[in-house]
Amino acid sequence: MAAVSILGHRVLRVEDPRLLTQGGTYLDDLELANAAHVAYVRSPMAHARITAIDTAAAEQAPGVIAVFTAADVDVAPRPAEFGANPAMARPLLAMDTVRFVGEAVAMVVAERRAQAFDAAELVTVEYEPLHALVDPEAALAGGVLLFPDAGTNLVGEFSVGDLDGALDGCEVVVEQRIVNQRVSAAPLETRGAAALWSDEGRLTYWISTQGPHSVRTGIARALDVEPAQVRVIAPDVGGGFGAKVGLMPEELLVAWAARRTGRTVRWTETRSENLLAGGHGRAQIQRIAVGGTREGRIDAYALDLVQDAGAYPMAAAFLPYLTRMMAQGVYDIARVAIRGRIVVTTTAPVISFRGAGRPEAAAAIERAVDLFATRIGMDPAEVRRRNAIAPDAFPYTTRTGRVPGAGDDVNALTTMLMAPAVYDSGAYVAALERLLDAAGYANLRAEQIRRRAAGDAVQLGLGLSLYVEITSLMATPEHAAMAVRPDAHVVVRLGSSPQGQGHATTWAMLVSDRLGVPIDSVEVLFGDTDILAHGNVTGGSRSVQTVGSAVAETADVLVERAREVAGDSLEADPIDIVFDRAQGRFHVAGVPSATRSWQELAAEAAERLSVEHVFEPRGATYPFGAHLALVEVDTETGQVVLRRFVAVDDAGRILNPLAAAGQLHGGIAQGVAQALLESIHYDAEGNLLTTTFADYEIITAAELPDFELISMETPTPLNELGAKGIGEAGTIGATPAVHNAVVDALAHLGVRHLDMPCTPQRVFDAITAARGATTEAAS
Repeated sequence: MAAVSILGHRVLRVEDPRLLTQGGTYLDDLELANAAHVAYVRSPMAHARITAIDTAAAEQAPGVIAVFTAADVDVAPRPAEFGANPAMARPLLAMDTVRFVGEAVAMVVAERRAQAFDAAELVTVEYEPLHALVDPEAALAGGVLLFPDAGTNLVGEFSVGDLDGALDGCEVVVEQRIVNQRVSAAPLETRGAAALWSDEGRLTYWISTQGPHSVRTGIARALDVEPAQVRVIAPDVGGGFGAKVGLMPEELLVAWAARRTGRTVRWTETRSENLLAGGHGRAQIQRIAVGGTREGRIDAYALDLVQDAGAYPMAAAFLPYLTRMMAQGVYDIARVAIRGRIVVTTTAPVISFRGAGRPEAAAAIERAVDLFATRIGMDPAEVRRRNAIAPDAFPYTTRTGRVPGAGDDVNALTTMLMAPAVYDSGAYVAALERLLDAAGYANLRAEQIRRRAAGDAVQLGLGLSLYVEITSLMATPEHAAMAVRPDAHVVVRLGSSPQGQGHATTWAMLVSDRLGVPIDSVEVLFGDTDILAHGNVTGGSRSVQTVGSAVAETADVLVERAREVAGDSLEADPIDIVFDRAQGRFHVAGVPSATRSWQELAAEAAERLSVEHVFEPRGATYPFGAHLALVEVDTETGQVVLRRFVAVDDAGRILNPLAAAGQLHGGIAQGVAQALLESIHYDAEGNLLTTTFADYEIITAAELPDFELISMETPTPLNELGAKGIGEAGTIGATPAVHNAVVDALAHLGVRHLDMPCTPQRVFDAITAARGATTEAAS
């Protein structure tokens, strides 16, 4: 009888007993003997020339070890990323100009944290104010230049198709300007780092990060040392969501200062610092146009976007290319045109945030579909049904890429950034139908009609979204190592480290399935560059399909190695050795009575039961889904309450439904938060107005209903597991569903669109404006 696989079953996380009893060990929990502390002096001005810095008083303050300014730092500025103008490189400490409120100007190292903060207050900086530039559309005009040597605020631009003529000949055309607002990832653990140099010149560096190996590469390059001289350790990490990918200046300076002072040095960011300078997400202004027929066929779609990169081009130089790649969504649209422009402004840099460019694409196309449905008087579910890509069309190549012309730069980066998406597998209409049935869509519409007819103060809104996204965009190899100890415990070493995803459980499940060993006999090691020489960032929803595939294949390699050991032990040719996975034992074909267990083989030759393997991905995968949000809107106060959220998400084969549900819960919550609550605000002078959680509202369980999650699995052909990514899916589908629901609740009052977040004030203003317009038209 074949063994029942552990895969596909709900398995409790092996990580949780420690986290729930002992608690995690996060960066600030580390006990580091004789460690000095860092505080940064930050600019109070959005844009100004630095005319003088006086550190004398700070240097004489109690406990101060050193005070550093840009003149002291012998590290080259951080290069502008993704081909941006080199003149826009970011110094580790501001040199002659500050470009956003919160930019680090000086660094204080002191014996105690309080002493470092006190001394930072004593650093005097004289500024000559320059004009702030907060509006990314105004940045295109170039009236104020952040980098005069660059001669422009434009970081980069691209185009696909004919933006001006894309809608020509369409019977119905709808246009709308959409603001996909700036938000913060708001990880519960802020950024932080600690560094210790040995007498032999080797650095041990602790950091709250999503990728220790990429940090090692960045430090080695910046400090001009060999990667082997750098050991990076990620302890427990309290949230990342893209904000802890790579190496920020404040983090790198910790390693530099430790070498300069000869001391162990550590830094932990405050919450206000995180909101000021930890990087923000989204920040796109989109102009959409959709055209088609009154029978509901969408023939053309145009997207013109302006991406705010903040003061320095970082991940934002790349994010709009992902928006471009996924702009078409799940729809078979004949003509697609896209233009993207990326600009710098006097605001904090924009970095990756859960979904990284793909939620922006989904928000645009899903609002476009709803606007089109409203214009032609058709139910938005029916418009989606009529335009979704057919299930027999896969693999499906989108119309969002272009073939480089003769005069274009056709290097690898350009080719990747401008390539179309090739969807691997999908069943979009099936997901929609499953969603509508589960939600009782027809009954909900009937209740909405009843409330409208009755003139109820509290109106009902239904919001739909269909989404497709790309996961594991970078098809980079993934390494794994595996060994069996004499006590039959299996040790797995990986270069990928988690931030709460439950990787130790998932990888142990795979090992248990492939080797026939109990899950509690598997030990998974990660988060340390000395554990395994190679590793990649945990991000982009890549882990199961790449790291998981690496673990599965490595286990298979280990089985083959064990056949050789068993053959020697049983005096048989390895080709005749049968592995009974259900029992976790080896025997000679036809002689099942003479067996060897993993423990017996390890006792005989543990040194031979150790392998390392590299998984080579065959390409990115494209998860998809359908979400429905049901909101109630009080038309007298503008208050929005999310009453139900139903989601069908398809990420291919699911290894652990419990872990997948956890990812969806977190993702949906973040998506709902952007639609209803979260927004980073600057005033016209570039001052951040949302510097605490009192000002920047994050969502809690009190604002969320129980999510109704419906499983669906359409395996990918691109890896043996059939798995796609799921870490960002909830965010991508949830935001437009809730946004559409709020607008839908107000549509009968004449509200056509309002930008996120749909706060009570914004909703109330939209209702008031619509009623005013109706009154004016009547008169």
